[in-house]
Amino acid sequence: MNKLFSWVKTNKLTFALILVVLYLLVKGSGRPLTSYSTLLKTGGGDFVSQSANVSSVARGGTSNLFEAAPQPEVKDRLLVEESNVSIVVDKVRERVDAIVNYVSSKNGYLVSSSISQPEESPSATVVLRLPQPELRPAIEMLRKMAVKVTYEYLSGYDVTDQYLDIEARLATLMKTKARFEEIMAQAVKVEEIMQVQREIINLQEQIDSLKGRQDYLKKTAENAKLTVYLAADEWSLPFAPVDGGFRPKVIFKQAVRALVRNIRSGAQAAIWLGVYAAIWLPVLVVVLIVRKKLRKKDKN
Repeated sequence: MNKLFSWVKTNKLTFALILVVLYLLVKGSGRPLTSYSTLLKTGGGDFVSQSANVSSVARGGTSNLFEAAPQPEVKDRLLVEESNVSIVVDKVRERVDAIVNYVSSKNGYLVSSSISQPEESPSATVVLRLPQPELRPAIEMLRKMAVKVTYEYLSGYDVTDQYLDIEARLATLMKTKARFEEIMAQAVKVEEIMQVQREIINLQEQIDSLKGRQDYLKKTAENAKLTVYLAADEWSLPFAPVDGGFRPKVIFKQAVRALVRNIRSGAQAAIWLGVYAAIWLPVLVVVLIVRKKLRKKDKN
């Protein structure tokens, strides 16, 4: 016991640091003091090693003490919504421009857009972000624009508990950082000052990371994601019907495309053959001449 008292007198700053962190952890978690009793068994007067132990417990505690548990009493919840819509339209490029203009008028923006035209059957994929309250009106606008809607999907997931979990962890980290700053003002030894500075920097990095994650959740919840697939023919869409029954018009289009594809393949082969005629034509001529001479020789 006398050794303990003498160590406390010799290392007052270290002892105060341990008490502050223990107080914050026990107060924030509601866990008994015995859960962190190992901190009192470090012994010795090495401020650096003890401060590192305290800091590691503080970081581990803030990541485990506050887990995202359901909180039904929260009224204003953060919901992230996404929607996929697959539609048949008459003019793909014009409809893509109309969709982008509509979303821009609703304070949304274009994420990506691609238009392809395989075998004269254009198709497009447009990814957009727009304010969450405007998502359902935008889907309704797509229904009116479409000749036919082949697929429609709307999903949402709640990130409120994650947001509040981060908020609680931030509060604990900010309090811990404030205590470290108070201890920093009282530090005298260079080693103690450097150690406390490192812990403050580590805490600030954790705070910045959590704030970035919190900001990302908030902005993602504010702006819904809308992915639109457009095509002039529903069979060109990613969500084409598996079995559409007997449809002469569709079969005729497929037959025409197959014919066009075969004609193009034949034309490509003819072009390659014509280009390489500079090689195979002289060889063919030489072969014919040699065969003719051999036949004359056989007759003689």
